[in-house]
Amino acid sequence: MPYHAPVEDFAFILKHIVDFDQLRETELFADSTEDVTQAILTEAGRVSDEVLAPLQRPGDLHPARLENGVVRTSPGYAGGWSAIADGGWIGITADPENGGMGLPVTLASAVNDMMSGACLSLQLAPLMSQGQIEALEHHASDAIKDLYLPKLIAGEWSGTMNLTEPQAGSDVGALSTKAEPKGDGTYAVSGQKIYISWGDHDVAENVCHLVLARLPGAPAGTKGISLFIVPKYLPDNAGNPGVANSLRVVSLEHKLGLHGSPTAVMEYDGATGWLIGAEQGGMAAMFTMMNNARLGVGIQGIGVAEAAFQHAWAYATDRKQGRSRRENASGTITDHADVRRMLSTMKAEVFAARGIALSCAMAIDLARATGDAEWKARAALLTPINKSFGTETGIAVSDMGLQVHGGMGFIEETGAAQFCRDVRVTAIYEGTNGIQAMDLVGRKMMDGGEAAFRLLDEVAACASEARAVLPDLGEAVWQACETQREATEWLVAQSDPDDRFAGAVPYQRAFARVLGGYVHLRAALADRGGAREKLARFYITRLLPEHEGLLAHAQAGAEDLYSLTDDDLAA
Repeated sequence: MPYHAPVEDFAFILKHIVDFDQLRETELFADSTEDVTQAILTEAGRVSDEVLAPLQRPGDLHPARLENGVVRTSPGYAGGWSAIADGGWIGITADPENGGMGLPVTLASAVNDMMSGACLSLQLAPLMSQGQIEALEHHASDAIKDLYLPKLIAGEWSGTMNLTEPQAGSDVGALSTKAEPKGDGTYAVSGQKIYISWGDHDVAENVCHLVLARLPGAPAGTKGISLFIVPKYLPDNAGNPGVANSLRVVSLEHKLGLHGSPTAVMEYDGATGWLIGAEQGGMAAMFTMMNNARLGVGIQGIGVAEAAFQHAWAYATDRKQGRSRRENASGTITDHADVRRMLSTMKAEVFAARGIALSCAMAIDLARATGDAEWKARAALLTPINKSFGTETGIAVSDMGLQVHGGMGFIEETGAAQFCRDVRVTAIYEGTNGIQAMDLVGRKMMDGGEAAFRLLDEVAACASEARAVLPDLGEAVWQACETQREATEWLVAQSDPDDRFAGAVPYQRAFARVLGGYVHLRAALADRGGAREKLARFYITRLLPEHEGLLAHAQAGAEDLYSLTDDDLAA
């Protein structure tokens, strides 16, 4: 499939939207110079274009398979993994003491965006390892760090995350996996986990599982959960893979998409594991990995949206159909108003989502570099918005891309449908988008909305200044910001959680709409009269107004939802 990494877009967003220079001014990230940044973006783009993109279609047509207890990956995936590992991309943010690059999450996010657009099924593997690396850096003992981190960062070993069980999905506290102390500092882990991305494969020599389990006598619910690292092969005295551990792949799931990514049902039968973090501190440790993954999953959606747009654009500029009365018509379907509407929407949505994602990543980096609690709160606020809007953008843009293809989009040979199938799960895994919305209006508003109001103040200030040079666009974004502020004031005033939760999804979507307007407005100010101002005008005029209807829904409360009984719904 044709794919070209949008390196110029990232460079523009880093300079004009998220102000990457403020990160360079910190001691921690002073080495992330403009030259280093450009080199990272360019080389990651080359790997995405030349190595990973050619693996997209083979992974769909030749899925991972389980043969005699061994998972065989799609053709070319081992070479793709090696290219990612050899380039140092797995450890891009990891501590240099263990072989990492020590670069900002913001740059890692740009790299993950490009690699997701090139081949999502394969990119999911390093994303899992990156999350495990971060969890171990924060919570593991020095002995575990010294053994596992260099191997994971180098790509010799890979990592997974094991939360879900057949009876315990979003309700993680219902898990039944047990861990029994063996008296030698290790634990015997027993239980079954499902939906384990890259749970087994043949691209790395060992697979290291982070497994949530309950110790004897631990309380019920999430408070009683501990975290263990359980490798496929037990490390020998030299730190190399030794004897096989007591675990196995029961089966691989047959999925709608992501066929190249092996999603395993894992069984642990007294498997040897080591405690990560404190006893009954498993959720805190796992959330380190999950928050990393939630940023990454939102970015996966954006990467696929980019690829779907490029695919649709290439088709539209080649497909001749009908006639246009406009001057300088190309003779292709891009002459038609509705096709232009779809293509413009796709491009505008991708840019808005990408700006939000990199803003979230910047907040994470600045919180770490400065220790400022306000940046930490900003990162926490933006994480569910990014995860949801990024993945919804991936789904909507991929669907629109199929529509641009017309009947040919429904034909598998064009590849348009693969984007729809592959990206659909991103709105589900790492916490469904509904749960993200509940997190936003619940936990993230426990400060009385302070973090949200600070962000809206920033949007309003930019919009006010923009009125002098782009009066219509500045006014539209300012008005949208104030409407979002009023809805937030209503939200934090609600004492019944159900009144918040009933409108959580539309509230979250509206917030993303407003932030998207902010992203586009800043782009327009930096590119007066250019293509980015034209795209901003399209977004702010045609897409931003959706926030009003969304906020009306968000403030409707829960009474009408619960007045519909089960019998009413079944009638």
